[in-house]
Amino acid sequence: MSTVKEQLIQNLVPEDKLSRCKITVVGVGNVGMACAISILLKGLADELALVDADTNKLRGEALDLLHGSLFLSTPKIVFGKDYNVSANSKLVIITAGARMVSGETRLDLLQRNVAIMKAIVPGIVQNSPDCKIIIVTNPVDILTYVVWKISGFPVGRVIGSGCNLDSARFRYLIGEKLGVNPTSCHGWVLGEHGDSSVPIWSGVNVAGVTLKSLNPAIGTDSDKEHWKNVHKQVVE
Repeated sequence: MSTVKEQLIQNLVPEDKLSRCKITVVGVGNVGMACAISILLKGLADELALVDADTNKLRGEALDLLHGSLFLSTPKIVFGKDYNVSANSKLVIITAGARMVSGETRLDLLQRNVAIMKAIVPGIVQNSPDCKIIIVTNPVDILTYVVWKISGFPVGRVIGSGCNLDSARFRYLIGEKLGVNPTSCHGWVLGEHGDSSVPIWSGVNVAGVTLKSLNPAIGTDSDKEHWKNVHKQVVE
């Protein structure tokens, strides 16, 4: 006797099981899930894979996405601890890593996260040899170099998030200080992500008006409006 599925569905052509735009997120913490939901809401992939060593948390987060997939345009969401679920990804975003604990130095954190990258990257390379990798894990600039060396990929296929977050915060805080929409505020923070980053005050403009032309001392110690505090807020 035929099953309900067999009576309901008849395949006229073989099913195409290969995704055309698959994205994998490694790590389902706060940052990883923010990346995942953004990918889904923007419809950037036809398949999303989630990978994490914590299988209980992974399953819970993945099921939340699957149960809400009725309202999303991404038809396929897969998850697992093994990197074979990431096979044939076009893009892999690495957010997994240790957090700094009390009394720990940045060097200690770096050493722990280098060890994590050594465990993660070979599985990515084996299953998705043609992918591009975006690194979000801190310290992001050094770990981007580490992942590039471990992967053996061309330099253009391993990308760190760098100061993009710093720049986004910078633009938002400028808008907040001026009382204007941050989308009208333009400027960049360059260098290493974090407290050693450098705000480029000479390039900051609002709707095309350069702030330095209105306040030549902007961002300096002699600035009576204390604009340099904006960058301090960025890195705090």
